[in-house]
Amino acid sequence: MLKYIEKYPIASLVLFVVLMLGFTIDVIPVSIMEARNFISAREMLMDDHWILTTMNGHPRYEKPPLPTWITAYFGLIFGIKSVLALRWPALLFASSIGVFTYLLSKKITDHNSQSIANGFIVLTSFYVIGITIEGTWDIYTHGFMLMALYQLFILFKNRSLNSLRSLLFIIFIAASILSKGPVSLYALFLPFIISYGIVYSFKGGIVKHLKLLSLLLLGITTGAWWYLYVRSADPETFLKIATKETSNWSSYNVRPFYYYWSFFTQSGLWTLFAFISLLYPYMKSRVSNLKAYRFSLFWTLIAVILLSLIPEKKSRYLMPVLIPLAITIGFYVEYIFRAFKTSMSKTESIAVYVQFGLVGFLAVLFPMVGFLLGNHLTGLVLVQFLIASIVIVSVGIFIFKHLKAKNIKPVFYVTMAFMMSIGLLGLPLLRMQAQSDYNPISKLSEYSSLTLYSLDYLAPEVIYNYGNKIPSIKEEDGIALPSENSFHLLTNIEDPNKIRRLRDIYTIEYIETYDLNFPSKDTRGYKDRLVNKLYKLTRK
Repeated sequence: MLKYIEKYPIASLVLFVVLMLGFTIDVIPVSIMEARNFISAREMLMDDHWILTTMNGHPRYEKPPLPTWITAYFGLIFGIKSVLALRWPALLFASSIGVFTYLLSKKITDHNSQSIANGFIVLTSFYVIGITIEGTWDIYTHGFMLMALYQLFILFKNRSLNSLRSLLFIIFIAASILSKGPVSLYALFLPFIISYGIVYSFKGGIVKHLKLLSLLLLGITTGAWWYLYVRSADPETFLKIATKETSNWSSYNVRPFYYYWSFFTQSGLWTLFAFISLLYPYMKSRVSNLKAYRFSLFWTLIAVILLSLIPEKKSRYLMPVLIPLAITIGFYVEYIFRAFKTSMSKTESIAVYVQFGLVGFLAVLFPMVGFLLGNHLTGLVLVQFLIASIVIVSVGIFIFKHLKAKNIKPVFYVTMAFMMSIGLLGLPLLRMQAQSDYNPISKLSEYSSLTLYSLDYLAPEVIYNYGNKIPSIKEEDGIALPSENSFHLLTNIEDPNKIRRLRDIYTIEYIETYDLNFPSKDTRGYKDRLVNKLYKLTRK
């Protein structure tokens, strides 16, 4: 198996993502950010709002439209109601990050085996998986930027500027900006440029680098066309949204400068190796390519520093750091591939045994998940659980077997098999975890002929689950009464009977409570905003 992975690395990386999440990712509930994006994609198809994007019928210019276009086209082809279809574009971009991490690593290190490992490391890093599942547009902007950086690295190394690579660099820069504005320029591109200048220096003369600068400016200008169009087409709304978004950078979710200092823990599975790989005094005498290691290390640390300078901080903003961090971790992985069996000391070996031994224990203990399934563990669910347990426990046994024999490269790839098995076989068991009150509002659109309105705020997940827009009867200056004599009203926080204007005009009848929560009420993951009551209002 290892020889096929090393012979077909790109196909292996893509296939890994497809098998890990491509058929099971739809079991995870749609998140709030994902719901916003999916609603916008749906309304592109329903209302033909491809440029002036909307959410629930209102302008939504906070994010550029390229990822929404891609998602909408997948919905058009495979079904707009299919969560799996809408999540596939993000999965493909996640796999592209693995592929281009491999390709860029190979250019930097000229080491095929290490570069393949880097691709798998980034794909199994906690927040790369998390950002893919959450359905934010970060995976697109950083995916496109990584493609651009791969072209740029080659352009830096070549004496002349290849026309095709120059064009691809412009296209990928523009696509990154059309995915989430200048975010990736700051978080991924700028630290790359600074690190490259420190380690390799900019060679080739002033003319070449002025040409590269012009390519960058052309890419940025091309990517900015949507902002310019919306600014001219709907200036008042655009400026209002832009002002709010800009103010958030300094006033919303503000965290101290050191908030990101534990960034290496966001690699999840690779936390221990990530920490060790950042220890330059330890690593400098053990890496096979010191200059390349210094480049990836600077790229990682400078990215963290730049992100730390911005007052607004969220864990998911660290996702681009995991790309150079994966390359940095790869230098340590290459070292243990080379030295674990022959020259690593017993003290050094402890970290390797802890890292992979923990994965092995988790695999062997997987059958204990059966206790969480409880009464659901019958029939087809029992069969699924038994198959998952047999495969995952077998993976754990193989990890211990090869770890005992000090065959570290097989241990590494069996660990990849563990991650793939968890996604392919373990993830579907989440379907059984829905609490007894779970009641999706999508059922309402199937049987009701009455128009549905909301009273004040509705969570984006609720609107997405309903399958159509839900207009609100509340406005800034009061309540706008619908023209229908009878309609449905959905509310999260208020009982319509308490609103005098409504109870004086309508007979109000409670119908049902809809609850989109999978976790139970006594758990941390339970969200009150996902619980809404439905009323029928009829004019007296």
